[in-house]
Amino acid sequence: MRQGMRKPLPQVLSVLVLAGVSAAVWAAWLGWDRVRAVRADGTVTGPYEAWQVIGLVLTLLAAVCWAASRRYVVGAVLGTTAGLTAAAYYDWSDDSSGLFMVGVGLVMMGSLAATAVVSAVITSAKRDG
Repeated sequence: MRQGMRKPLPQVLSVLVLAGVSAAVWAAWLGWDRVRAVRADGTVTGPYEAWQVIGLVLTLLAAVCWAASRRYVVGAVLGTTAGLTAAAYYDWSDDSSGLFMVGVGLVMMGSLAATAVVSAVITSAKRDG
């Protein structure tokens, strides 16, 4: 009975660790860039460049694969989603239009779906191999 009570602890810790890692990775890749670029035709882009978002995704992909391969699927999915959602909220909350919540919701849904699929593929491959 005692071992059954301790079993959820690693899963809870994995959620907390991956949430922290996700927020830190967001800050490292995206948190420092606040400048929007104005092109010659007057259109505005940014503040993030494609290489920053790709770097964020690849870094988090490595963390999710690592956690899922060690059977911390709950941490891989919920921790990563919570960390990215919190980081996006913090980073974008100064938007006066209030539309930042749409973006935060999209980050949450997208990261939840992507981490669930990646975790399922990794655990399935690990089980078969």
